[in-house]
Amino acid sequence: MVEAVLFDMDGILYDSEGFYMEGTYQLMKSFGYKGDKKSLNCVVGTTMDKTFALLSELLDHKVSPMELRIANDAYYEAHPLNYKDIMFKGIPDVLKEFQQAGIKIACCSSSPLQCIYDSLDAMGIKEYFDFVESGDNLEHPKPSGDIYEMAAKALGVDCSACVVYEDSRIGIEAGKNAGMVVVGRIDTRFEQDQSEADFLVKDEYEMKQIVLKGRML
Repeated sequence: MVEAVLFDMDGILYDSEGFYMEGTYQLMKSFGYKGDKKSLNCVVGTTMDKTFALLSELLDHKVSPMELRIANDAYYEAHPLNYKDIMFKGIPDVLKEFQQAGIKIACCSSSPLQCIYDSLDAMGIKEYFDFVESGDNLEHPKPSGDIYEMAAKALGVDCSACVVYEDSRIGIEAGKNAGMVVVGRIDTRFEQDQSEADFLVKDEYEMKQIVLKGRML
C-alpha cells in the first residue's frame, strides 16, 4: 500500500526547466560558449556543484566552477523566477488530497535547500510537506537513492510503500536505486531517458490516480 509520495521539485512542482536551461545557455554564451543548447542537457537533475563542474568542463576548464556559480547567482538575481506563476495548476489540490488521505509527503530536490524552502513558501504549499531535503546536503546525491531512503526513514515509511514523482533520468534512477515505485512526468524537451520509470504520466492528475490506486492495494 502506498503510504508516502516523494516529489522532486524542478519540472515536477513547477515548470522551471525551460527557464533555467535558457538562463544556463545565456550564462555560458557570456563566457564564450560556442556549443548548442542540447549539449547543456547533461546538467538536468544534477546538484549545483555537479552542474558547475559540468559547465566548466564544457568550457574546457577556462572558467572555474566557482566563477560560474558567482555569475549564475548574479544572473538569477537580475532575472528572478516567479514560482507561483509557473507552478503546475493541479499541485495544490493533489497535495491537499494526499494529506487528507493520510499520505505523507516529501520534497527531495537537487536544488539548494534554501531555494527549496523559498519555492515552497512562494507557491503557498510548504505546509503540505512532512519532509524536505536537498541533494546538496548529501555525500551521495542523485542518482544515488540516498535522498529518497533518508526521506522514507524520516517519514517512518518502508521504501516499498513510497512512490517517487520525477522527470529527469538521474531522478528516476535515484528512485529506483532506493527500491521505490517511480512515476515519471513525461517531458521530451531535454532528451531525458525516462524508460526506467514504472509509470509515465502527462501530469500530476494522472500521477494522483496511480497513487490512490496503490493506496487501496
